[in-house]
Amino acid sequence: MSSSFFTVSDGTKIFYKDWGKGQPVLFSHGWPLTADAWDGQMLALLNEGYRVIAHDRRGHGRSSQTFEGNTMDQYADDLAELIDHLDLQDLILVGHSTGGGEVARYIGRHGSTRVAKAVLVGAVPPLMLKTPQNPEGLPIEVFDDIRKGVTDNRSQFFLDLSKKFYGFNRMMHKTVEGTCDSFWLQGMMGGIKAEYDCIEQFSETDFTEDLKKMDIPTLLIHGSDDQIVPIIASSIEAVKFIPNAELKVYDDAPHGLPQTHAERFNADLLEFFGAESEITAGRNKGRLSDQISSQHH
Repeated sequence: MSSSFFTVSDGTKIFYKDWGKGQPVLFSHGWPLTADAWDGQMLALLNEGYRVIAHDRRGHGRSSQTFEGNTMDQYADDLAELIDHLDLQDLILVGHSTGGGEVARYIGRHGSTRVAKAVLVGAVPPLMLKTPQNPEGLPIEVFDDIRKGVTDNRSQFFLDLSKKFYGFNRMMHKTVEGTCDSFWLQGMMGGIKAEYDCIEQFSETDFTEDLKKMDIPTLLIHGSDDQIVPIIASSIEAVKFIPNAELKVYDDAPHGLPQTHAERFNADLLEFFGAESEITAGRNKGRLSDQISSQHH
């Protein structure tokens, strides 16, 4: 198993990586990235005996540059087809940002019979957009500005966005140019129409009912200085709806914490998965999976 393409029911080709053996962990990436955003996690977990899988969402990365079907329901259905294609069981789902919405919508539409646990990282649920019922959300103008940036000069917009995404616009974080370059490259690999459509999907989709159906142990991780998906209207609210969930907040961490805080994040994943490893040795011994049951919302 290495990397490959498979074709979903509407003819779209989806690129995916599938490495290793053991319990499967499937990663869903954020916007406008690709499966490559998970390289640091996939290598670490592969070395701990997990089977690691990540795909490029339709319209992103190496998958087909779709003109139609760029909706959260279709993203979730594509994920379901990938899971069925690989016949994954006892699966751990990990979703970052838009990918966290994809994971929630997958369970909302397809259930959790194949899923053992889930991790939502800097994730968009329950709803990013400010509405009368969601007063802590972001105003529509924020997302209109993103649309304008993509339309006017996508290349420059992604370069600028990378600084905010990883918190490099803050004095406390030193800019890592290679990380910004990788963000730009992944963003430019995707199709502009699909990436444009996705803005509405990650900002205006209400995942509340999906979260209520997440009946498996769920870990939420969020940076307190997330400038892309502010924690107050996302994970702070989402944890209230998931029956068996715990929220871990990384002080001063940005949106792209899987890259900027990779060592800590990877260790937290392994603790939650219940793995014994050198990475988790020396850290606090209480397993997150044991703690989760104490926070039933």
